[in-house]
Amino acid sequence: MARHTRERILDTSLAMFNAQGEPNVSTNHIADELGISPGNLYYHFRNKDDIVEHLFARYEVRLDEALLLPEGRAPDLEDIWLQLHLVFESLRQYRFVYRDLVDILARNRKLKLRFARIMARAEASTATLLRGLVDAGAMSASGAEIQALAENVLLVATFWMSFAAVRGGKTEAGEADLNRGIYQVMMLLAPFLRAAERAHLNSLARAYAH
Repeated sequence: MARHTRERILDTSLAMFNAQGEPNVSTNHIADELGISPGNLYYHFRNKDDIVEHLFARYEVRLDEALLLPEGRAPDLEDIWLQLHLVFESLRQYRFVYRDLVDILARNRKLKLRFARIMARAEASTATLLRGLVDAGAMSASGAEIQALAENVLLVATFWMSFAAVRGGKTEAGEADLNRGIYQVMMLLAPFLRAAERAHLNSLARAYAH
């Protein structure tokens, strides 16, 4: 029962943080939404930052799963497409982290360091995929270009939701905006691909263009 209540607190907190913004939700709001006393909530979590840290741990596991590389073979465009799709799904599920990123990291040094390590892993994973395409002859890029491209992919993915929301005058980016983010990242690769791979990339990206 205690574990069930703990999971309900995390699930409800995630939904409220995503919908309202983490700074706008208090532990009292979460307790009210669940129909439990604040004391019951504090039995499971010390404070709101404790809840945020546990949700961040969930997010980190989800993102690391999305960043897994193929084993026993060279990566191809399908792997990049799949990784992008899974990464943007993770961003969508834990979008409060990105919408309130500066505020959350500014007040929690532990999460700031963990987020920096996540970014390093994501960049390394992307660079490995790109080098695989170069080694397979599907892409032409120098080591410096691969590094810059990996950084640009990370930059667009990390701040896409904020960009889309600001550009559209909305509170937050919707599913169509996230699809467009996947498209924008895929288009970063296009100039470096051979003709056949570029045509395949355009075919994959077409579903995300609108």
